[in-house]
Amino acid sequence: MTTTVTLNPGYFSRRSALDWGFAVLALLGMLFAFSRYSQAMDVYEQGILVASVPAAVALAWFWRPLRTLMLVVAGLSLFAINAYQGDLAQAEQVFWLKYFLSSQSAILWMSMVFFISTVFYWAGMFIRGQGDTLETLGSRMAWVGVALALIGTMVRWYESYLIGADVGHIPVSNLYEVFVMFCWMTAGFYLYYEDHYRTRALGAFVMLVVSAAVGFLLWYTLVREAHAIQPLVPALKSWWMKLHVPANFIGYGTFALAAMVAFAYLIKQTAGETRWYKLAPLWLLGIVLCFEPVVFRKSPTEGGSGYWMVYFGISALIVAGILFGRRRIAERLPSFEILDDVMYKSIAVGFAFFTIATVLGALWAAEAWGGYWSWDPKETWALIVWLNYAAWLHMRLMKGLRGTVAAWWALMGLVVTTFAFLGVNMFLSGLHSYGTL
Repeated sequence: MTTTVTLNPGYFSRRSALDWGFAVLALLGMLFAFSRYSQAMDVYEQGILVASVPAAVALAWFWRPLRTLMLVVAGLSLFAINAYQGDLAQAEQVFWLKYFLSSQSAILWMSMVFFISTVFYWAGMFIRGQGDTLETLGSRMAWVGVALALIGTMVRWYESYLIGADVGHIPVSNLYEVFVMFCWMTAGFYLYYEDHYRTRALGAFVMLVVSAAVGFLLWYTLVREAHAIQPLVPALKSWWMKLHVPANFIGYGTFALAAMVAFAYLIKQTAGETRWYKLAPLWLLGIVLCFEPVVFRKSPTEGGSGYWMVYFGISALIVAGILFGRRRIAERLPSFEILDDVMYKSIAVGFAFFTIATVLGALWAAEAWGGYWSWDPKETWALIVWLNYAAWLHMRLMKGLRGTVAAWWALMGLVVTTFAFLGVNMFLSGLHSYGTL
């Protein structure tokens, strides 16, 4: 008897011509960056550039939509950079820069597109017969928003060097810049899970937290004028920042994603409930969405108080809409098993990167302040966030934590994470007070 053995094709043999073409383009892009910008880089930045090529290729091979995203972002970013011709004043004179591709224009467009995406996702929840079409539009708008956020980030990086060589830095140094990062990272991770699980219904929930972040970002821009590029404070002039901050915000973004999936889980679970105390997830959402107006308005005479009253009204309408349409929403949501799996995987990814960020932060602190840990408020709350999700994962893996308790825990984890992210800057002071409100 003859036995036939079928071998699975190797990793590299499964690559298509487009995959290899992207790898070549990434390598050529690195060589171009070296030839044009190497004088503005130190040895650490050059090392990061070299390492980014295999990382970008691996990501594009792992999830092919990223290939298109990276090519679009690279192409439009280089087009915008070329349009500047080395003069920052071109931002107000060149049509494409002024209205679309300068960093501020791209980020404002990002904000509008994310709002539109959220509207499409929610419309898909309620308009019978058009749900799939509207959710598809919401998904595509989310992709456009991610691309605009990345283009705005890349162009802002270049603009900072046009201001001055001593001012130039990667745009991850203040609240404005990291809020942009939070928006595209959260949306980007969600889009991966949307594609992986073949369901778009969760976009309505995840894009809510992205839109809330955009709401803060617009207020921070219009009232506080925080979009202006500022020189780095001495402690931030370190290559550690380029690694620590992005790793941190992968954690923040995926924790927020998990919380909104947990919220969807609880809504699906209570769809048929009429007792008010069983609808606690909705009341919690109302509190969270109304948190920003209560905190940031501060006084009736402060600029932007009218903005927060509009925000408050929209938040109240959202909560009311979910309350009265929860049965229809529950019908559109995927199974409890999928919701639970997305929640778990989001927290697992976020915990891994948050752990890396914490270790990198300790190494950075040792270089900047002479000690790995100083129990600064930001460090203390970062430890609380880490312990919270470490406990969640331990209970999941060791005790089989599932269902309602896991969802509530993930949802309350967002409260802890939000305080570590924003609350420390608002109410406490310390060595990390770089993004004060």
